[in-house]
Amino acid sequence: MSLYKAVTMFTNDQRQAERMGKYGTPRQEHLQDLVTRFQIAKSEEEKEKIIANLANFAYDPYNYAFLRQLNVLELFIDCLTEPNERLIEFGVGGICNAVAVAENARIVADSGGVPALIGCLSSPVRNTVKYAIAGLYYLLESGCCDRREILKAEVVELIRNYTGAGGGGAGFGNLARVLLDKHYADSTAY
Repeated sequence: MSLYKAVTMFTNDQRQAERMGKYGTPRQEHLQDLVTRFQIAKSEEEKEKIIANLANFAYDPYNYAFLRQLNVLELFIDCLTEPNERLIEFGVGGICNAVAVAENARIVADSGGVPALIGCLSSPVRNTVKYAIAGLYYLLESGCCDRREILKAEVVELIRNYTGAGGGGAGFGNLARVLLDKHYADSTAY
């Protein structure tokens, strides 16, 4: 990755103004529009597209205050209770993108996100499981939740099962291994 690309990867006020142009929509207004469209969407496909779009905005720290103000983190958590696997995948992806920052992690933890993420560990969708493991890792890193809730025996066993998972690629097993190595005292047992 070039230095220029690394420096411009995230947005700041100046870059946002340049990208928006004279007649563009301010970011907060655009995100509010997406939330409103999600709430009134009639089709599952439309909801999937909107939540995927919101999840993409969750990777950039520039958007975090807007996402918190618009309760998008809670919307991501709500998606985890849907029967639609794509809504779950995009919702957990949005959580994973946002919880590397303690303030967002606290909101997710306080809004029932920990049990919802744990529930995603049993998903048949590999991305959902991968995002759930990463989200739980970031929640543990933030120190904003009860470690015992995440590191209880049945959760550790689920994560341990993924340490040797070849079907998800080497990164998939490595992610599970890193979580256990860093946060679980008995990690040598897997």
